[in-house]
This record gives sequence, C-alpha cells and structure tokens, in this order.
Amino acid sequence: MQYVRSDLAPPPRGHYSQAVTANGFVFVAGQLPLGSDDAVPKGIEAQTRQALRNVSDVLEAAGSGLDKLVTVTVYVTDIADWPVVNRIYAEMLGDHRPARTVAVSPQLHFGCLVEIQAIAIA
Repeated sequence: MQYVRSDLAPPPRGHYSQAVTANGFVFVAGQLPLGSDDAVPKGIEAQTRQALRNVSDVLEAAGSGLDKLVTVTVYVTDIADWPVVNRIYAEMLGDHRPARTVAVSPQLHFGCLVEIQAIAIA
C-alpha cells in the first residue's frame, strides 16, 4: 500500500491521504472543488470542473487517469444540479463510462456544492 500526494490538488484537511494505491487500484478520497489557492469557484458548473480536475491530478500522481476510473461517487447538495453535473462529467470523461453513484448530501465542507470520490486502476 502506498499513499499518493499531488501538489496540484488541495492538500488533505484532516487525517487522510488524497489517495491510496493497493492491489492494483487507486482509491481517491473525496475531492472538493478547491483550487490551488483554496478558493471555491462559484456555481455548480465551475465547481464540478474543479472537483474533477482535482480527481484527475491525484490519479495522475498515482500513475493513473480519468480513463482508468472503475467507479465514481458524486455527492451533490441539490439534486436539481444533477443535469449540469452530469453534462460536465460526460464532457470530461468522454466515451469512458465507469460505474457511478450519485448521492445527495445536504451539506458539504466549505460550503461546496459537489464532492467526488473515485476508484481507478493503477
């Protein structure tokens, strides 16, 4: 087992790793839409793009990528935002279609609207 750290993604704010690799997989901790300056972009579209960029940056640090995603869990604070989240997700993943779960979480840290957790092939 190895811990993964990307300087491009926000550093952990608690006792966890951005990702852990084990048995040929990369387990990415939930990524909030925080930029390198810790700013949270305004709006669900910008936040979804940033959260997916953070997932991508962590995966790349582990030698993986969005094209190797196996399963993704997307947390949204409002299910009404789902069409926008799904559109951005589809744009960024292209033809790749990992298994996915969408869950409503009434409150995410730092007032974020979306958080994305993932498992990929290393």
